[in-house]
Amino acid sequence: MGRTWTSMDDFEAFLDGGGIVEVDDDMPDAYRQAVFAFIEMHANSELMGGLTERDWIPRTPGLRHKMAVLAKTQDEIGHAHLLYMVGADMDIKTRREIIEDLFAGRSKFHNVFHYQAKTWGDQVAISFLVDAAALASQQAVFKNCSYGPYRRILKRIISEEGFHMRMGEERMLRIADGTEVQRTMFQQSLDDWWWPSLQLFGPDSKPGDVLLRWHIKSERNEVLRARWVQKFVPLLMSYGFSVPDPGLTHDPATDSWTSGPIDWEPLKRTLAMGGPDSARRIADAAANWADTHWVRRVLDNAPARAAGVAA
Repeated sequence: MGRTWTSMDDFEAFLDGGGIVEVDDDMPDAYRQAVFAFIEMHANSELMGGLTERDWIPRTPGLRHKMAVLAKTQDEIGHAHLLYMVGADMDIKTRREIIEDLFAGRSKFHNVFHYQAKTWGDQVAISFLVDAAALASQQAVFKNCSYGPYRRILKRIISEEGFHMRMGEERMLRIADGTEVQRTMFQQSLDDWWWPSLQLFGPDSKPGDVLLRWHIKSERNEVLRARWVQKFVPLLMSYGFSVPDPGLTHDPATDSWTSGPIDWEPLKRTLAMGGPDSARRIADAAANWADTHWVRRVLDNAPARAAGVAA
């Protein structure tokens, strides 16, 4: 057993002083549960994001793009398994229980993966908008994360997610310089994916958000969301695309953009597994899990390798 604290006040003072919690520390149960739930949702989202990419491997136009989608699929699913190991080490659920809860619809994943990517324009919008939103959120966690194992894994994940975002930028630039048909396709994808991407940050943070108080997150949701809007609105407009927000406003004095009212009902539906593509996504993933049961059974029943015996 590692460190222990006499009270929650003592523990929070440790966190406020920049303390880092390790897996063998006797952390308060409320902290353990909150951190685990956050990691579980992150892991589930990485896995479902990887499956989104996998769906497009046979449909991606051109060998170069296809190789990039293959690599991104491996990255995202690899991130998920790294995070599942970090979560399982917290002794709340085993790695298998976490995955089985996801496929049974008992746990959550981010809203954007409850929608179907129907066109190549959708894939570009996901790479450009969604990956940038996810990266901004992850960077804000990494900046001041008080749970050591999660922070160390995030360092690797962020470096790879940054590459994914750059790939999205390149795809968007190619389409912006493309034919009118390609630009029209991408504009439709922007219309479809702008709001889900914006909603990825979540509603405004509550005053008592424990993830902020316990230094898991370092930025409020609305701050991250506003920063994302400020970056992407002028960028998209500079390439001749329109932002599908009739309430969008611009302050010339500060050159700042502010989004209009946000309808949070679609986000709530996705978190209740009621998104447009939720049922298919979960069913496909659960079927794949069931189809590979024989592999897990063989591994579970395999005799332990004798010490010192070469492979």
